[in-house]
Amino acid sequence: MNKKKPLQKICIIILTALLLTACGEDPELTQFQNSMDDFCTKISEIDTGINNINARSENAVDELLTYLDDLDIVFRAFARLDFPEEFEYLEPLADEASQYMSEAVANYYEAYSNHSYQESTAEYARQNYSRAYKRVQIIISFLHGETPKDADLAMEYNN
Repeated sequence: MNKKKPLQKICIIILTALLLTACGEDPELTQFQNSMDDFCTKISEIDTGINNINARSENAVDELLTYLDDLDIVFRAFARLDFPEEFEYLEPLADEASQYMSEAVANYYEAYSNHSYQESTAEYARQNYSRAYKRVQIIISFLHGETPKDADLAMEYNN
């Protein structure tokens, strides 16, 4: 699983959004900025771990699943974030991101169960993984004051 470029892109976008949305004067925005920064740092660390797994190792699957468990925990914490009032409408999108990540992780476990690999289940897991990150990208777009490129989700979450 090489997710290095999308995760790095998301982290750069998050950090830029944080610089643009909070100057440290509003305690609620400062807390939100710190929480988003923590989220970004954690997903970056997990991404590094995933990308450093030796695919030929007999422990590779166990390592991957452990990192995915960690990612699920980070996304669940993301869903519990208290968004500042002006961005409260994005909280359901954070919830969806967490739900999709949890579904992805469960499906990755199933894909690697019984010492075999189920390609169709892994593909479904990958799709849910992508859906989770798509929602994070949309949240970041709104934090930037931009309309996301995914028109269906943009219309649903635009205030």
